[in-house]
Amino acid sequence: MKKLYFLALMFPISLFAKSYLISSVPLPKIAVLNLDPFACNEKCLQKYLKEGFLFSFLSHTDTKFQDVELGKVKEKYLAMFNVKQTTPQIASQTTSQTTPPAANETTYEATYKATSKIASQDKIRIALLLPYKKITRYAASTTNASFAYLMSKKYPFELKSYKIEDESHKEISSALKKIQEDGFNYVIAPLTQEGEDIVSKINPQINIFFPTINKKDAHSNSKFLYYGGIDYRAQSDLLLSKSTSPLVIFYDESEVGKQLSSYQEYAFKNKNSEHKNPSVIKLSIPQKITNLESQLKDNSRINGGSFFINTPIVKSGMVISQLTLYDTNAANILSTQTNYNPLLLTMTQYQDRKKMIVANSITQNRDILIEINSFLSNDIVYDWINYTTTVGVDYFTHIISGEKREYTIEVQDNQMIYPIVLTKPSLSSFIPYGLGDEE
Repeated sequence: MKKLYFLALMFPISLFAKSYLISSVPLPKIAVLNLDPFACNEKCLQKYLKEGFLFSFLSHTDTKFQDVELGKVKEKYLAMFNVKQTTPQIASQTTSQTTPPAANETTYEATYKATSKIASQDKIRIALLLPYKKITRYAASTTNASFAYLMSKKYPFELKSYKIEDESHKEISSALKKIQEDGFNYVIAPLTQEGEDIVSKINPQINIFFPTINKKDAHSNSKFLYYGGIDYRAQSDLLLSKSTSPLVIFYDESEVGKQLSSYQEYAFKNKNSEHKNPSVIKLSIPQKITNLESQLKDNSRINGGSFFINTPIVKSGMVISQLTLYDTNAANILSTQTNYNPLLLTMTQYQDRKKMIVANSITQNRDILIEINSFLSNDIVYDWINYTTTVGVDYFTHIISGEKREYTIEVQDNQMIYPIVLTKPSLSSFIPYGLGDEE
């Protein structure tokens, strides 16, 4: 009888039982090449870890650590990324010997034994052109964004970075020549406007995506050049539809700040041309200024107006706080993508930003890509350059593989057309403009 009870109890469990088989497909091996031209001691490696440069750290896997804890960290990341150390070599064109690649090149490569539409002997091959002194931290973060996207796919891939000292014609031309010699046909190039101008003059016959530049600021009609920069003018137009006179424009002395303030002044006056003398007041905010009393206190010309903020996030926090402090009675506060940043929520009081409207073009994302980037200490949710870099890698991967794109962003005349939504910085997050605030 006891046996019957036991069988009766086991029967429902068996209905939900599953059979698990260990896959015969091996995990991908990641090769991180050590191309550092200088020796890197433990202090140097600790700095890599602190700054989030995990793959620079892992490129020194053959180093024997005296620091036991550092050794444990190394083993953890080696296991986590399934890394193998390889000796970087490329075939010499003149002899049968091999020579290491140049110190300004880094290759990340992964091979997956998985089915895909890509022929088994091929792989996704994308190059990165990085003027690391010009774009500073973005040299690392755009590399991580590209790597994170490719890691999320089943394809074998090769991602190789080409670092250049500056954006001179000589540096860019030399790097593009080397990229072509290495057989890369697709390049992600987070350059400044100066660098893009030089590339368009060189007119290379390879596909190049600029995540930092909008085509409205370019002068090229090359079918090989693609643009992923956010359209600040389109964002400004949408924000100006919510503005009232006087329009008070704050801007810094950066090229972007000056260009935007000039465009917003022109667009506002043109929009309100039917009214007599629509008022625009432009206020330049020097880098070191911390008090706006002379510009804001008892200034009847600006009271009750719309305030357009074209400054970096820290400066914007200071400006927004003082609008309340000096009783400007703002109709609203407007800002483009520059201030779509969670720092705004911690730097300002809710009362100060209650009437703020922020334009945002980061409207599509995938949880898996967010998580992999987060694991690499990278942000594609708020950082628009990392986001547009990811969009560019996705677009090139789509062209190479024929697979469906992750991002359904329209491409017009080689420019990504990002949807724009208006948001408001509420108590603890950015919410759609027009919705009620959080309690």
